[in-house]
Amino acid sequence: MTVYFIGAGPGDPDLITVKSRGLIERCPVCLYAGSLVPEAVVAFAPKDAIVKDTAAMTLDDTHAEIKAAHARGQDVARVHSGDPSLYGAIAEQIRRLRADNIPFEIIPGVPAYAAAAAAIGQELTIPEIAQSIVLTRMSMQSTGMPEGETLDNFGRTGATLCIHLAIRNMRAIERELTPHYGEDCPVVVIYRASWPDQIIIRGTLKDIRNKVRAEKITRTALVMVGPALAEGHDFVDSALYDPTKPHVLRPVVGVDLIEPNNT
Repeated sequence: MTVYFIGAGPGDPDLITVKSRGLIERCPVCLYAGSLVPEAVVAFAPKDAIVKDTAAMTLDDTHAEIKAAHARGQDVARVHSGDPSLYGAIAEQIRRLRADNIPFEIIPGVPAYAAAAAAIGQELTIPEIAQSIVLTRMSMQSTGMPEGETLDNFGRTGATLCIHLAIRNMRAIERELTPHYGEDCPVVVIYRASWPDQIIIRGTLKDIRNKVRAEKITRTALVMVGPALAEGHDFVDSALYDPTKPHVLRPVVGVDLIEPNNT
């Protein structure tokens, strides 16, 4: 018996991996985070499977379900949104599984920030503008942030910031990031990326708060900040395909590669 922590992706059932879907299709027990995982994803489960929404359950409740399945010798599909390694709350579940000697595997999924970047049709790492991405969140009513992991510190890097659990704290985002990025820095808020009711709001640190308020969005949104998010850029091409910068797979035109001497 194995517990499979499955990354269901951002919402679109077509974005679940083939491996993840195959596991859901064969596991006799399926526990899913119904507040973030659409029912269409777990609809792949066998007709006689035990399928339970864990949104209203506690950690003790879900672990009890897993232990019961373990006693029956049944595999469990534990389905989380996005990629389970990011804010998936699987660490405390794994700790209990290890204590009870219950095997588990983690199956990666498409994370929300990747779906958001696809939705806006942009790369998040632009040559000489931003080559790093910071995945972070804000405390709000959830677990507090470790000392040093602040928007102010991350803003000093100039990287593209992907901020989770922050839609209700847009004022703090504006206040803490404006000194580093400037009030005209692009901001994109993506509500329920890849879902049928997806909403994309573009703005700047100066005006995004009012735009979000006008849309009445209060949850399930990703906030992305950084100069790489500008819709138009005067940036250099990357060196990856530069004909003046050859590499082993693309030698200089007109220059023969020297074959190694095998004699």
